[in-house]
Amino acid sequence: MSEEKLGFVGKPVKDIYGTHIGKVVGIITEIDGEIETVGVDCGSGGLKQLPYEQLVIQGEYVFFIPKWRLDAQRLLRQKSLTLKRIKALQDIVAENDSMKEDAELVSIKYEKKLSEIEGGEKQVNDRLNARLAELDAEARNIKSLLFDAKLQFRSNEMKEETYQQIRVQTDELIEHINNERTEIGNVRTKLASNTLESLNAVIPTEAAPAKEEAPAEPSQPAVVVAPVQEVVAQSAEEEKPAAVSASGTEQSETSWLNQVITK
Repeated sequence: MSEEKLGFVGKPVKDIYGTHIGKVVGIITEIDGEIETVGVDCGSGGLKQLPYEQLVIQGEYVFFIPKWRLDAQRLLRQKSLTLKRIKALQDIVAENDSMKEDAELVSIKYEKKLSEIEGGEKQVNDRLNARLAELDAEARNIKSLLFDAKLQFRSNEMKEETYQQIRVQTDELIEHINNERTEIGNVRTKLASNTLESLNAVIPTEAAPAKEEAPAEPSQPAVVVAPVQEVVAQSAEEEKPAAVSASGTEQSETSWLNQVITK
């Protein structure tokens, strides 16, 4: 058995927002020996088989990447490239009208691809909305648990030390939920803003020739701000997951995860 396969066994599993999922107890492989799924003991939740493509090893942990995140990244990359190709075709025709007929044939191909991508975008948005509903339900359950603990503490059924421990743990869970909500919001914004219109708005800004101006009096260096449309149109490869916590170690792990996940 390869070192890669052995590396999973016995490691605790977290999601990329820091929530503990379980512990790896084994793996299932394809007929050619490639890893298919990883078996994770989730305690009372039983043994779950997690897809290998959604897992990465970092140090002593295995991190689980949400499926919606992988799908959204893939879609954003495809949409961004397709829009750039369509824009390039428009520029070619604008520069040389004799190539219009050839460009139209190629343009049909990319417009069809864009239509397929937009259909996939609706499916991704539906999954994001469903995930937000799940997160809302989880948040309500966590807050209900904390409120009940507070009642027990105020009625002298629970020690203050125990109540404080519950509050710390529930606050951490709520933080993980808020981190995922924020990332989903960012993805939805990028999907909605990644359009041909926004791309056309960026290109002239970048291509505009610099004006010749008379030398000015020395002053503080100007701050260069990238166009909003350019930032929004970046591929999902540059999307960073929210930090697991404020600790340096976990922030380092999250930074490393972002590099691996978006490859």
